[in-house]
Amino acid sequence: MAENNALDLGEDPTLLLVDDDEPFLRRLAKAMEKRGFSVETAGSVAAGRAIATARPPAYAVIDLRLEDGNGLDVVEVLRARRPDTRVVVLTGYGAIATAVAAVKIGATDYLSKPADANDITNALLATGDDLPPPPENPMSADRVKWEHIQRVYELCDRNVSETARRLNMHRRTLQRILAKRSPR
Repeated sequence: MAENNALDLGEDPTLLLVDDDEPFLRRLAKAMEKRGFSVETAGSVAAGRAIATARPPAYAVIDLRLEDGNGLDVVEVLRARRPDTRVVVLTGYGAIATAVAAVKIGATDYLSKPADANDITNALLATGDDLPPPPENPMSADRVKWEHIQRVYELCDRNVSETARRLNMHRRTLQRILAKRSPR
């Protein structure tokens, strides 16, 4: 507990949490409040955008896929209203393309779920000279390949034939890959 009080949150400890997973949102809010953040929560893109417009926070943790849209829309509003906000994008769908898009829009970091409060706090408070260490278990080559296929598939509006053509792959081979679970 002693280290939680030592966190340097600056003069403005406001934190916006945007996630449509209600139990996760409640647990994370409670954990971040214990670390000294002044937490405000939203369960949708619309609610997140409203809070970001009315009371842009110093910190934000935003889920990428929400029921009513894309969390990057909230990141854009935050960047417009308060460019110094430190934003961490969270997602259960850790795809390289979305990580790149999140960072280009202005996210400070990008974490795949399940991320705990310590990971999130470290990402929010990391500075350019003090970046968090590289992951203990980075993605395997099979996982990177699978992520790339998923990215192209999404960019082709989930059209298997178009995706197969762009990847220079047989359509049935692609269908078999898409039917399987993601590699670790």
